[in-house]
Amino acid sequence: MRRVGIGEFDLIARWFSRPARRSPLGVGDDCALLQPRTGWQLAVSCDMLVEGRHFLPTVAPQDLGHKALAVNLSDLAACGAEPLGFVLALALPSLEERFVEPLADGIWSLADRYSMDLLGGDTTAGPLSLCITVFGEVPAGEALLRSGARPGDDLWASGSLGDARLALEVFRGHAGLDAAAFAQARRAMERPEPRVALGRHLRGIASSAIDLSDGLVGDLGHVLTRSGVGAVVEFAKLPCSEGLRGQSPVMQARCLLSGGDDYELLFTAPADAAARVRAASEAAATPVSRIGTIVDEPGLRVLDAGGEALDLGEFRGFDHFARR
Repeated sequence: MRRVGIGEFDLIARWFSRPARRSPLGVGDDCALLQPRTGWQLAVSCDMLVEGRHFLPTVAPQDLGHKALAVNLSDLAACGAEPLGFVLALALPSLEERFVEPLADGIWSLADRYSMDLLGGDTTAGPLSLCITVFGEVPAGEALLRSGARPGDDLWASGSLGDARLALEVFRGHAGLDAAAFAQARRAMERPEPRVALGRHLRGIASSAIDLSDGLVGDLGHVLTRSGVGAVVEFAKLPCSEGLRGQSPVMQARCLLSGGDDYELLFTAPADAAARVRAASEAAATPVSRIGTIVDEPGLRVLDAGGEALDLGEFRGFDHFARR
């Protein structure tokens, strides 16, 4: 008997269909239906991952599935929103069970942590890419925005910065790490941890927030522009791994200031709220570091250990259409 290959709708039914838990309607209709709680607002974000642009062809399918959803959850975290569900648009060069099954497992493993429903999407043949749109909810008027930073606020960062870019530099042959340090850096690049709990606990404390996806200089620049303020960052206070601390000063600066793919939270809070920030950090089981101050004077200054301003000319946020 001739074996019939798996088709598009078999793909959806087998790996991407589950009974809805929080949505009034699951996969299978032309539109998804969502009902936020009374007094809450919907928070919506969308990110795309394209092979060769956002991930290497060597990435494990399960890690790729995890990252595709994680980078979107990071946006909800930066807004202080709680996840509800998502839609998935998936392009595959070919339909291979050995790839799709772990890919789906990576997505579902993270989605199940937050009881998220897959609400629909699209599938097609084409160059490997995943585009996810996430939906969350946040109490009306309590969303964390980029526009709330004020002079005198402290500037904070969660977790550890720079390892994702460091792993990329190792793959490129521009840096070296021992096996354990490389495994840590590669995990940061391929399996980022969205800071959803921290974002939720920072509601009512942080004055502004953004997730670090395109590099500290570029992403902080968005906050400064939207808030109409400036900032002073102390380079020595930027949290990073021992593996990155062991690199040259130039490599450290490249990874910490313009590396991208950290998916940590960068946020501001009034100076007198430091104890509340620490309490939110403890409640979310996520470390935070105070890295600078918001000032009146527009622009960004990054100071070295001696208090001298670094030249930021070569450090800028990632731009997909810029020549690099």
